Amino acid sequence: MNKKKILWIAIGVLDFAVVTFLFVVHIVMLSHIMGKTPEQIAVYAKGEGLFPYLAAHINVYGYAFVIPLFVVLAANIIGLVIYIKKSTKRQAITVNDLSEEEKEALKKELLKDLEK
Repeated sequence: MNKKKILWIAIGVLDFAVVTFLFVVHIVMLSHIMGKTPEQIAVYAKGEGLFPYLAAHINVYGYAFVIPLFVVLAANIIGLVIYIKKSTKRQAITVNDLSEEEKEALKKELLKDLEK
């Protein structure tokens, strides 16, 4: 394998790991926050650990986990579109690829163009 292919595989694995981590943190935070009253969230936020800290400091959670998740997902979508555009190139169509009806329509169109 060449170095470029190994680099793209490593980037893909790293990207998958980052997106998975961000999704897991987001799901855990939503499971602790959603459907709770502000009083219940305040009691939870007084605990120790990452998730109570993030519940107490919602701006840190947004800047450190939510915004990067959207940025990485947008980058993945843009990269996928670029990859698809590069990999799907137009191939020339030969007369053998056409059906009989398409050949007749093409023949009539060419004859009409020649008459002009």
